[in-house]
Amino acid sequence: MVASVAAAAGWLQRALGRSPSWRGPSRRPLSSEPPPAPATAVRDAFVSFFRDRHGHRLVPSASVRPRGDPSLLFVNAGMNQFKPIFLGTVDPRSEMAGFRRVANSQKCVRAGGRHNDLEDVGRDLSHHTFFEMLGNWAFGGEYFKEEACSMAWELLTQVYRIPEDRLWVSYFGGDPKAGLDPDLESRDIWLSLGVPASRVLSFGPQENFWEMGDTGPCGPCTEIHYDLAGGVGAPQLVELWNLVFMQHNRETDGSLQPLPQRHVDTGMGLERLVAVLQGRHSTYDTDLFSPLLNAIHQGCGAPPYLGRVGAADEGHTDTAYRVVADHIRTLSVCIADGVSPGMSGAPLVLRRILRRAVRFSTEVLQAPPGFLGSLVPVVVETLGDAYPELQKNSAQIARLVSEDEAAFLASLQRGRRIIDRTLRRLGPSDVFPAEVAWSLSLSGNLGLPLDLVELMLEEKGVRLDSAGLERLAREEAQRRAQQAEPAQEQGLRLNVHELGELQRRGVPPTDDSPKYNYFLRPSGGYEFGACEGQVLQLYTEDGSAVTSVGGGQRCGLLLDRTNFYAEQGGQASDRGYLVRTEQQDVLFPVAQAQLCGGFILHEAVAPECLQVGDQVQLHVDKTWRLGCMEKHTATHLLNWALRQALGPGTEQRGSHLNPERLRFDVATQGPLTPQQLQAVEDTVQEAVGKDEPVYMDEVALALTAHVPGLRSLDEVYPDPVRVVSVGVPVAQALDPASQVALQTSVELCCGTHLLRTGAVGDLVIIGERQLAKGTTRLMAITGEQAQQAREVGQSLAQEVKAVTERLSRGSRDVVDAQRLSKDIGRLTDAVDTAVMPQWQRRELQATLKVLQRRANTAIRKLETGQAAKKTQELLERHMKGPLIVDTVPTESLSVLVKVVRQLCEQAPSTSVLLLSPRPLGNVLCACQVAQGVTPAFTAEAWALAVCSHMGGKAWGSRVAAQGTGNTADLESALSTARAYALNQL
Repeated sequence: MVASVAAAAGWLQRALGRSPSWRGPSRRPLSSEPPPAPATAVRDAFVSFFRDRHGHRLVPSASVRPRGDPSLLFVNAGMNQFKPIFLGTVDPRSEMAGFRRVANSQKCVRAGGRHNDLEDVGRDLSHHTFFEMLGNWAFGGEYFKEEACSMAWELLTQVYRIPEDRLWVSYFGGDPKAGLDPDLESRDIWLSLGVPASRVLSFGPQENFWEMGDTGPCGPCTEIHYDLAGGVGAPQLVELWNLVFMQHNRETDGSLQPLPQRHVDTGMGLERLVAVLQGRHSTYDTDLFSPLLNAIHQGCGAPPYLGRVGAADEGHTDTAYRVVADHIRTLSVCIADGVSPGMSGAPLVLRRILRRAVRFSTEVLQAPPGFLGSLVPVVVETLGDAYPELQKNSAQIARLVSEDEAAFLASLQRGRRIIDRTLRRLGPSDVFPAEVAWSLSLSGNLGLPLDLVELMLEEKGVRLDSAGLERLAREEAQRRAQQAEPAQEQGLRLNVHELGELQRRGVPPTDDSPKYNYFLRPSGGYEFGACEGQVLQLYTEDGSAVTSVGGGQRCGLLLDRTNFYAEQGGQASDRGYLVRTEQQDVLFPVAQAQLCGGFILHEAVAPECLQVGDQVQLHVDKTWRLGCMEKHTATHLLNWALRQALGPGTEQRGSHLNPERLRFDVATQGPLTPQQLQAVEDTVQEAVGKDEPVYMDEVALALTAHVPGLRSLDEVYPDPVRVVSVGVPVAQALDPASQVALQTSVELCCGTHLLRTGAVGDLVIIGERQLAKGTTRLMAITGEQAQQAREVGQSLAQEVKAVTERLSRGSRDVVDAQRLSKDIGRLTDAVDTAVMPQWQRRELQATLKVLQRRANTAIRKLETGQAAKKTQELLERHMKGPLIVDTVPTESLSVLVKVVRQLCEQAPSTSVLLLSPRPLGNVLCACQVAQGVTPAFTAEAWALAVCSHMGGKAWGSRVAAQGTGNTADLESALSTARAYALNQL
């Protein structure tokens, strides 16, 4: 294995040997010329070095979604997944307990929370919200400082061949206040490795003492820095690698105690390392980003990226390039790991990132609609080999990005209309109301970034009430700080102390049975009865019990009775309002209801005074409730249909629903086939078409224990328990002698349901993905949304049928064939991202994949035939000799390359360069040098000389190359080509 590492290192060293020296800011246009030392090789060399040469176990990157760590929005360092080892909480039976020496490349996101680089992205040349952290770890004293430093130095100087005189190191210089001595051991290790004392620096705890948090494992660290200046003038140091030696524990009283076991934790940012190895001034100038920047340029038509910052970046064009490139990487990685744009916690941060990217792409780069989703395949191409989950979820990522992009653009239009209406009501000197701006923002209803709202107002010469906005932002921050579960739990909660006080006072649990008080009118509509209750207790936002609230105060209300459904069992909470019985014209909006230890806490806003003892009437939002009922009954039908399609052993793993759509997780052996998905939908449609009654009743829990086919989750159910049965009365369904529960949907469930299945209208599964091995997540919609999805599916199916017929007829020429290929590609994108039946999407995707291959084959055949004809014409025109330099009309660069190749095959001793003029002065170039010519004569250099003369660019290899330029003087370009070749020959 050591030999294989040596071979890999040798290859990498040869690649690195071609890397240019650090030259400062790049002002060149982007080139598609492959950079030296590709990032993939840099990453592979790191893990191979530690695995093969030093016996480390390679651990896959953890998801960027933290598991069991509510202190983090995202995984932001390589050590996050190993916290249980550092904290001593690792399960001794787990695989992790056996880790001794480990290495990996970890996906990290720093946006939101303690480490937040979001606002800096785009402004400079180095900040990113997503980056990769290369790291190696030693647990339980497997090795410590000497081995860690030696390995790091060996990798950097011998494998990556970074000149030793460009590397500096720093170590912990001690902290007398904390009673910590200098880390002279690390200093002496570096000196023994040959680092001159002048490049070994000492720093204090701010720079060289690492801590996990306010408490927990910590220790001195030593950092390796790279000198950008390279000995010219004063050193310009950037940190490359941080080696942390965990040997202390920060106690709750602030003191430091020695750890029972010592650990090594190192981290090196791949993006910065690649920039160093590729001799780039900016991480954005490496091959981790250049494909994205090229794709942005091609997709938007904006001026080329030039790497400018600050005042030099006129119009913020280059800033926009960096923002969009960084953000689409972050979005793709997060969505692949199960974090989708949403309304709270990490999903909310991701939503901000997406909308920030949309803003820069549309407002600055003038990108067309749907542009961001088109960049996802480029991210997958650059990162998919290292992180296969990107390849697996590529279509899902593009769909989510495109959907949210479209929604945001629609919000942007609505926001402009609201701003215009508000301005018409303002006086000439009035400031724009903070409350309106807040309602437009991401924290309000429309989801517009506040900086965009300010920009829109600035364009109209209007000043925003900044002080009022800051107040609202502080209030929002305070609310979020009080949330125990930022990603899921929202709203006020009763903690153990408040619950204990209520129980001590003998306050009975809330009677929420009125939530089931609704019925069908003869007309077919639902009637939801109002409910009267008494205010038993009021709570402020910080959870303090009070006797009254008012003045627009946000508060929690505890009532003796309620008809609000509190979020549980996967069903979203009700919304609505309440009024005081004696004053009906003042509405108290209720945003949600939470179940807390048997008590229902209503989160409301009190525009006027509300007191303990007040009698109130509660009204649920009927549209919202009916939407939840529709989705919940559909969920039960979906569960039943899945068991019918996949077998009686199929088990539900979880669900969540709101009026918009439902999510259902099911245990499966693998992805559902299109036929299974369609069968599931057909079974649901059959039940919906029968318009069967839905029976609900409370029964003794013991009666449900041995009913064949009864569905229940691994939850604690109340006694008596509520049973929901479709088409069959509950008593009949629970009869032990009956087999009814095997033939219809019968479940234990506390949710609110339709009274007849017909109101579901329809159900369409619009998406699926594997959450984990053996678990599939299905997304579904109902009613009118489902009908629209079917219509979209039928429309796309007709388009696929049409292109199939076009392909069968054949193409007249290359241009026609290329047009058909592009149409198939656009149709593929539409099928990937449309809201349509998933079974139909999968079938159309398979068909389009075959069509695309056939179309590409047809293009190649036509191009080859066209090239053969032009090759013969050129051979007839040129005498045998060492050189052919000419122009030839072709329809694409691909055809031109084929002509050059065929000429060289038929005349092996001839070097060929051909130019093909295009409309508007654009010129294509392709060349190939004959075998046996002088080593100095390379096709790449030949093409570069000619294309540079035409103001263009070139790329390729020693044997064959191609390029583009722009000139009306073809004779001059041909003369340049001949002169260069004759000089080399």
